[in-house]
Amino acid sequence: MKLTAERRVYIFGVALCVALTICSRNFGDRGGPSFMASLTVAGIVYLLAIREFFATPKFARHVVVAGLVLAGVWHIAFLRVPAGTDDDIHRYVWDGRLQRLGYNPYLVVPSDPALAGLHTLETRTLNNAYLPSPYPAGAELFFRAITAIHESVFTLKVAFVVCDFVLVFILLDILRRSGQGAHWVLAYAWNPLLAVEVAGSGHIDIVGVLLLLLSAAALVRRWRMVAAITFGLAVAVKFLPIVLLPLYWKRVRLRDAALAAIVVGLLYVPFLDHGRIPTGSLGTYVHSFRFNDPVFAALERVAAPRLIAGIAVLAGLLTAIWTRRKSAISPGAFAWPMAASLLCAPVVYPWYLLWMLPFLRSASTLPIIIWTVSIIPTYYVWHLRSLGRPWLLPGWIMWLEYGCVAVAAAIIGFQRVKRPTSRRPGETKT
Repeated sequence: MKLTAERRVYIFGVALCVALTICSRNFGDRGGPSFMASLTVAGIVYLLAIREFFATPKFARHVVVAGLVLAGVWHIAFLRVPAGTDDDIHRYVWDGRLQRLGYNPYLVVPSDPALAGLHTLETRTLNNAYLPSPYPAGAELFFRAITAIHESVFTLKVAFVVCDFVLVFILLDILRRSGQGAHWVLAYAWNPLLAVEVAGSGHIDIVGVLLLLLSAAALVRRWRMVAAITFGLAVAVKFLPIVLLPLYWKRVRLRDAALAAIVVGLLYVPFLDHGRIPTGSLGTYVHSFRFNDPVFAALERVAAPRLIAGIAVLAGLLTAIWTRRKSAISPGAFAWPMAASLLCAPVVYPWYLLWMLPFLRSASTLPIIIWTVSIIPTYYVWHLRSLGRPWLLPGWIMWLEYGCVAVAAAIIGFQRVKRPTSRRPGETKT
């Protein structure tokens, strides 16, 4: 008996649930054999599901509901496991705690012996303890707000999962209004990176992604002030979406942009240092941190790190200007500028790709969809580090990761070239 598209999607959902549940149970050995095998299977199944989503214009409502329920199951499985001992979320707890104790996280170094008494069991293992915080003010205030409710890694993880949950409902509303099939919400909810990096490790990026999606939704509805402010707040969580600024040109009023700038500026007021806006360890991040950076590494041989970081921002801005040519606002217009900027960045961690997930629902974004899966082998570095090996990504992994993306982009480009041009009404074929 031939399986229908709906039954295939059900099978893919169950397979994802099994694979990601197994992955969650091996989360303590991130990058280890069992973790990598189960996550790789999940990635392949996810791509098979994406193929079904492209092939079928619409699925029954019960398929979408069941798919979201299954996603909830494996999110809970990851939520229950503790984050890694040096995951960024421990820094989040520390930064929130510092603010409530009256300290400035941009000026304080966690490893300072004089501050040893301020640490808790959850903050003693935070990574890069020799550096002050690199996170923008919006992220810092979020840390403070959540740790004021309860100071723990688990509380922050719950907050991030709630953001993820809210994001699903906003995306469903966007799909309904745009006339796209509701099943495309599963392209977001089923992505393996979401479970690992939001419910598992707990990364602040999901808060910025939520704000950015709110901004995109408001832009489509022409709620210009809301679009401008939520965009500013997204940038205040992580700087990556700043490259989308051209998309807002002539779509928001000057007074809306000015108000957004004021709101973002006010976020920095609690952290001012003698009238100056502090940047924490952001400069050190650009100058010294490297991971999964083939383009940046190649350019660094001939130029200074800060110049190349500027090129990465410029690449995103130029891509946004290119996509802004169309009057309609497409999901790809938000995804591609951030992808272009990340491609040239000094650091490309898997959770950075979370920013693009809600906007991956068109054929033009297929290379980025592939990237969210081809980046999975980079987790192997976490395993190598546990064996005492240096924090270095093997070259073959980068070739595999970016090779898959390049092949997907080449195939799409070839298909577009081969596609016959549409004829005008009344025009005959000769």
